[in-house]
Amino acid sequence: MFGLVGGSGTIVNLLVSVASKKIAGWTAGVSEYDVFLPLVGTDFNIRWFNIFMTIAFLVANTWNYQLNRSWTFRGLPQRTWWRGFFPFLLTGIGAFLVSQVVATLLMNPLSPIALSPEIFDDSSGLRTKFYWATAISIVVAMPVNFLVNKLWAFRKPRRKGTRVVLDQQPR
Repeated sequence: MFGLVGGSGTIVNLLVSVASKKIAGWTAGVSEYDVFLPLVGTDFNIRWFNIFMTIAFLVANTWNYQLNRSWTFRGLPQRTWWRGFFPFLLTGIGAFLVSQVVATLLMNPLSPIALSPEIFDDSSGLRTKFYWATAISIVVAMPVNFLVNKLWAFRKPRRKGTRVVLDQQPR
């Protein structure tokens, strides 16, 4: 079930990424390659593709949380919506940072793992470098997201007043 939710979240993420890119292009003439914010004192920049991915992450993360809460982990005792959402969001941010690094390396023409400009020349949707970088980065970050969510965000809540006694060897 977690995989199905993750798959639907991937689709939501990709759709929001595409929509963000298209809307920014249509309304403001912004390209995913344009600089959003220069990182002062460095040769690096935050580019619009990073912003599009951030918007898509926030929408998809909320989507995934609600589906996981109401479907995947519905049988487990749960925290309130907000108390459960923040660990899920923090977990997602860790995976999101992994995806940002991967996407940046795939988009940067000077990177050793940059997507080939001969194949990904942005001439059509299937040849758009940003779409492939987004999809690949999601796939790379997915296992990180799953493990941390399973171990932290959706763990059983601790009960107050209960002590855990470790097994002891007889003496």
